[in-house]
Amino acid sequence: MTKFSVATLLLAIASNGVAFSPPQHFIKSTTITSKLQQSTQAAPTETEAPSSTQTPLSSATLPATDIPRLPVQETQQPPQELPTESQNPTSLKREKIIKEPPIWEYNFGLQNPSLPLPHGITPRVTPPETFQLTESQIATLERDGVVHLKSVFDSEWVEYLRSATNDQVANPHFWAFAGTASKLYDYIQRNIWQTNKAFADFYYHSAVGHVLAQCGRTDEIRISTDLLMVNPNKGFKWHQDNQNGPITWNDGIRFWITMDETPAEYGAPVYLKGSHRNTVVDEQAVFVDIQMEGLEEYREQWLEFRTMPGDMLVWHPKTIHKVDGPSDGIWTSYRRVLGGTAAKAGTLYTDKRGTGGVLSDLGRHGLEDGDILSSPFFPRVYPRFDDEEALARDSGRVGRDFRDIVQKIGGLAGSASGAKFKSFFQVLGSQKKHPFT
Repeated sequence: MTKFSVATLLLAIASNGVAFSPPQHFIKSTTITSKLQQSTQAAPTETEAPSSTQTPLSSATLPATDIPRLPVQETQQPPQELPTESQNPTSLKREKIIKEPPIWEYNFGLQNPSLPLPHGITPRVTPPETFQLTESQIATLERDGVVHLKSVFDSEWVEYLRSATNDQVANPHFWAFAGTASKLYDYIQRNIWQTNKAFADFYYHSAVGHVLAQCGRTDEIRISTDLLMVNPNKGFKWHQDNQNGPITWNDGIRFWITMDETPAEYGAPVYLKGSHRNTVVDEQAVFVDIQMEGLEEYREQWLEFRTMPGDMLVWHPKTIHKVDGPSDGIWTSYRRVLGGTAAKAGTLYTDKRGTGGVLSDLGRHGLEDGDILSSPFFPRVYPRFDDEEALARDSGRVGRDFRDIVQKIGGLAGSASGAKFKSFFQVLGSQKKHPFT
C-alpha cells in the first residue's frame, strides 16, 4: 500500500489553496466599515453584443448552518501597485515581484478591503449585471470545448479586481499558506469568496453569472469552487480539471477571468480543440499524456489564447490544456486570474471522498450524495444572489471545518490515491512552447 508523508499531503492540499482552519482563539477581530454605492453596467466588445440590462428577482430562503460565526477584519497592510512587464525589461536583473510573507503576517477569519463597487452598485441591493453573448460564441464552446470572450468586464471592474487581489496579496490569508509555501504560485487561495467580501460582491453583482448561464444554457448558476491565482511559477503540463467541487464534469463550467495582459513569451493557456469529447482519459487522472492512444485527432489541434484584462475563458472541465510558466520560474509582472467552476441548474451533490476531487469540497455543509446542490457553501449568483446565503457568508457560517477536513482527507490513503497524486505531480513544471510533445 502506498503511504504518504504529511508534507506530500499538504502539498496536494496546497495546490488547491487549502489549509486547516485555525482555532477560534487565534482569529483576529476588528471593526468592519461598509460602503454603500449605487449601480449599472456596460462592456461591449468587437466580438460580443453589448448589454446592460438588470432584472431584480426574489430570493429563496435557505436554512441556517451550525458553523461558528467568524469576525471580520479589515486589511492591515496597504496594497502595493505591482509593475507591468514594460517596467521590468528583460535586460534588467529578473526578480520576483512578490515575496513569500513570513508566517506571522498571515490573517485568519473574514477579510474586507472595503472597496467601492463599480458603476455605483450598492452591495447586496443592486441586482447583478448582464452581458449578452452571441449564439456563435456558445456554439464555439460546445464544439471546441473552450471559448475566449473578450472584454466581458470593463476597466472599472478590472481595476476593482486588481485592487482586491493586491490587497489580498498584501494581507495573505492562512488558507493560502500551504499554496504559497509550496511555491506553486506566488499566491493561490481556494474559495476566496468565502473569506474576502470583495470577491463575494463581484460574484453577486457582476455579469459573470449571466455569462456562465448562457454558456451552459441553464437558468441558474452556482459557484462550486473558485481560485485566486497569481503567477504560476512552475507552469502546468497537459492536464484535465478534476478539482471542480462536488459535481460531475457535465454539470460544471470552468472559467477564467483575467486582470492583466498575458506576456508574449509565456503564460498563455493552450487547449486541445475538441478534446472534451475524448473517451480515453481516466476520470480521476490529472496529468494527460497527449501521445496516448485515442487522442490522435486532438493532439495537434492547439488553441492558444493570449488573454487581456477583462477577458474570460470558459471551457468544459474535460478539455485538455496546459499553461507554460517562465523558464526561470520568475514573474517580473503580475498574472492575476480569478478562476473556478460553476454548477448548472439541477446539479446534484457528488460525494468525492476517496478521490482527489474531495480537496475542493472541505466545508461542513451537510449535503449528502445525490442531494440537490443548494447551499450557502455553493452560492447562487444567477439569476440573482440569495440574500440568506449572502448573510450566511457575511456572518462567517460558511467555510472549512477541521472535522470535515480530517474525515474527508482520511479516505485518501491507499495505492489508488497514490496513483492520483502521482498524476497531479506530473502536471507541474511546464515551461515549453510547442512542439507537439
